[in-house]
Amino acid sequence: MSTIEQNSTNPADLEPQVSATREDVDRTLEAVEDRFSVRRKIGAASAAISAAASRASKWASPEITTMIRLDHTHVLAAFRRYRSYLSSARKRALVANACLGLELHAQLEEEIFYPALFVKGSVAEDLDRGFEEHDQMRSLIQRLRQMSPEDAHYDGVFCELIRTALHHIADEETKLLPLAEVRLKDQLRELGWEMAARRLELLKPRMGEAATTTVITFPVLTGAVAAGLCMAAWLLFRGTTRRA
Repeated sequence: MSTIEQNSTNPADLEPQVSATREDVDRTLEAVEDRFSVRRKIGAASAAISAAASRASKWASPEITTMIRLDHTHVLAAFRRYRSYLSSARKRALVANACLGLELHAQLEEEIFYPALFVKGSVAEDLDRGFEEHDQMRSLIQRLRQMSPEDAHYDGVFCELIRTALHHIADEETKLLPLAEVRLKDQLRELGWEMAARRLELLKPRMGEAATTTVITFPVLTGAVAAGLCMAAWLLFRGTTRRA
């Protein structure tokens, strides 16, 4: 993996670096979309969450592997919108949105997905690699939060985060998710329900940040879809806690 010190800080040199990274994102997203149609799956997830909100049944939740793939496509879509010439405000919002998505994704996997796989005898080495990649992403996220978009290394650090996330996504899409669909096939919806409820707990204190950065990062239609999913999931969570 390249380091930021190796990258030029000349603005004229940064755009080719960002463009090359974006091409990697495009290739990865295309590969993911071959197996997972974004529009179709977002629609399916939205319908499933809405049904769950009305029936308050864990069996109406999307499968945990579907939710993880949705996380992947969300972050990749944010990555694709990054340009070195964007305004500081747009860069800050886009990076904040991607970083929040990665943080939630990592914590949910470590609390729910990885332990479930471990119990089913998954290779500890593969899971350890996932933890290591999460830690690498957290370290880069922390660096970005201590920087300004005007910083000469800001684009380079974000590109490094993108490359780390791409490697992580590739590992999960080719190894852990197919494995989970075999070994956890009878638990996928139950684990998806657990992940949805926990996501809302983690997201609740940061809902304002999530909504604001999503609106700035994505087109209005995409933002509306995301907001609708959040609202449906919140209704689901509220109905569940009331029944409890």
